[in-house]
Amino acid sequence: MNNSVDYIRIEKKAKTKNKIAKTITYFFLILWAILVLFPFYWMVLTSLKSYSAYNSEYIPKFFTLLPTLQNYADAFSAVPLAKYFLNTIIFTVVTTAVMLVVITLAAFAFARLEFKGKNIAFILFLSLMMIPNELVIITNFVTITNWNMRNTFPGLILPSVTSVFYIYLLKENFEQIPDSLYYAAKVDGTSDFKYLLKVMIPISKPTLITITILKVIECWNSYVWPRLITDDPNYFLVSNGIQEIRENGFGRENIPAMMAAVVVISVPLIVLFLIFRNKVMEGVSRGGTKG
Repeated sequence: MNNSVDYIRIEKKAKTKNKIAKTITYFFLILWAILVLFPFYWMVLTSLKSYSAYNSEYIPKFFTLLPTLQNYADAFSAVPLAKYFLNTIIFTVVTTAVMLVVITLAAFAFARLEFKGKNIAFILFLSLMMIPNELVIITNFVTITNWNMRNTFPGLILPSVTSVFYIYLLKENFEQIPDSLYYAAKVDGTSDFKYLLKVMIPISKPTLITITILKVIECWNSYVWPRLITDDPNYFLVSNGIQEIRENGFGRENIPAMMAAVVVISVPLIVLFLIFRNKVMEGVSRGGTKG
């Protein structure tokens, strides 16, 4: 009888400790979520305040009783934000599509094909990651300028159609596919290209989706290269448009209108990540696990 009572007490203590631990964990998780999400909340809140209401606040308020959408209308009227959106979509879609073809073929060659000097070539290839990005930008700028491709979409796109890191990530994923599948396909007379399309790409779909989303985010947020290679507003991206909005559109003092433009620019990426967040997590875990 005493043993059963002691067991019940021990079980109750364990449950109590478990509840306390979970409470503490959730408390810090909620606190961290608030810290992370607060800038987004403040951005949206500011975009819903009128210009006069915002400037009349000597102490910033964490809410507004009179929200307005006028700032969003101004975001598309003060500067050609819709055109910047279209330019960014073209740049992002084309760059991502071409890059996927390039890195898939390169990763397949390093992971599955056999040729002399493959390991040395891959080591040299990885060493490119050690080159500072500033040096690459200077080289790309000189090359694109000499080719008379400034203020053109090809000039924007070409320097971004490959990535050493993405090739390495996809190569590691390809190498997890059993060799027996490749040899069985070769026995059946399947070509390397058909094996890549029918077997390797479907198996590696989570990683490819992850790479696609990361590249889309990278293209959407690209700022330095587009700003450097384009001075024609007809080729401005949304990231460049923010600077024009500040200088030529709303003025430095119209913060609510600027925040409205930033919200409009940020929404597509947030929606994209929320839709594919599970695929991103799965792709990262698959790419980082070998064997």
